Amino acid sequence: MSEIKKDLVIIGGGPAGLAAAVSAAGEGVKDILIIERDIRLGGILNQCIHNGFGLHTFKEELTGPEYADRYIDMVRKEQIPYMLDTMVVDLSFDEKTGEKIVTAMNKTEGLFYVRARAVILAMGCRERPRGALNIPGFRPSGIYSAGTAQYYTNMEGKLPGRKVVILGSGDIGLIMARRMTYEGAKVLCVAELQPYSGGLKRNIVQCLDDFDIPLLLSHTVVDIKGKRRVEGVTIAEVDENKKPIPGSEVFYECDTLLLSCGLIPENELTDKLGAKMNPVTGGAFVNESLETDVPGVFACGNVLHVHDLVDYVSGEAAAAGKNAADHILGKNAQENDGNVINIKTENGVRYSVPSVVRPAYMPDTLTVRFRVGNEYRDKNLSVYLDGKQLMKLPKRIMAPGEMEQIILVKSKVSEIISESGVKEHELIIRVEDKE
Repeated sequence: MSEIKKDLVIIGGGPAGLAAAVSAAGEGVKDILIIERDIRLGGILNQCIHNGFGLHTFKEELTGPEYADRYIDMVRKEQIPYMLDTMVVDLSFDEKTGEKIVTAMNKTEGLFYVRARAVILAMGCRERPRGALNIPGFRPSGIYSAGTAQYYTNMEGKLPGRKVVILGSGDIGLIMARRMTYEGAKVLCVAELQPYSGGLKRNIVQCLDDFDIPLLLSHTVVDIKGKRRVEGVTIAEVDENKKPIPGSEVFYECDTLLLSCGLIPENELTDKLGAKMNPVTGGAFVNESLETDVPGVFACGNVLHVHDLVDYVSGEAAAAGKNAADHILGKNAQENDGNVINIKTENGVRYSVPSVVRPAYMPDTLTVRFRVGNEYRDKNLSVYLDGKQLMKLPKRIMAPGEMEQIILVKSKVSEIISESGVKEHELIIRVEDKE
């Protein structure tokens, strides 16, 4: 088995991996390797042929493949090597040398090892399967995840069905409601278990409202009819405990059921590595540098937490690339003053990325991203540091489908923690009523 050495290995050649590679190369790291399991770079963007990408990053509206091509061109311009059709099967940490050992395999090299000074995890996410949804009924053909249906339609030119019901109002499901309609299929409805949609407001308007497709909130599929092919589904309303309400069942005759019921970060490798994991996001806990608790291992994009905009993925990945480069080049080797800020989320805020901040390593401004766990209207988003209110942001509406963020200013943070006289600090993000 062959073994090679690299300064930086990036696992994943989607939008996060590409942006991280370009950023690290721009900081002066040239010995980089991108490892991608697909036969092409670009990740999920290759099958996202709709527009709406790039408004923040490139100040213009692009399709998914166009957005990916911009970064692929940058990677090639920087002459960053990459391996395609290559699967990473293990990731470990050599405590003696501090190197990260990436075990991978492909058709030409067989099984091989890469020793790296730093690793960026950019593996993205996958869809939640039917088995995790506990839907009763047979297992006929005609049941697809929304992403699989998107692949068949956009990449293979195959229409999954003619009469469609969609379970779950995630962004992929909403977009596929429009896509299937464009291709001549009839989308009967989109059913959503929660009392709110899991997708962006713009997708609800553009993909459902514009095509008169009903969105049934607080509804779910309780039965599937058909043995060889889906013949129909029964949808029922659910109560506040998410239990079907007897007598509310409605049967929809259809030949296809698409599932859009959430995304799961691809973190089997992260878990094998022994990094501390966040049970809310399914990703790793990271600090202000997007570094896990394993030194020299960074995470970004949907493998860290599921994003709603690819532009945010690219921005986060660029930060991870810079921080990994700083780690490799020794730029972040300054003496830590020992101050640590633990970020606590409560009263409606589900999590934050990062979850811990070392002020000595903070940039001048640090973006903290998070999601709320319910739909809130006319509330305040309040932030406290060591008991002092750092900011109070009035919010007209906050919903789980829309990622929120706050910007921490290093000078203001340093001013407050210097007054406390302790090294351990607490920053709280919470939803509050307006006074």
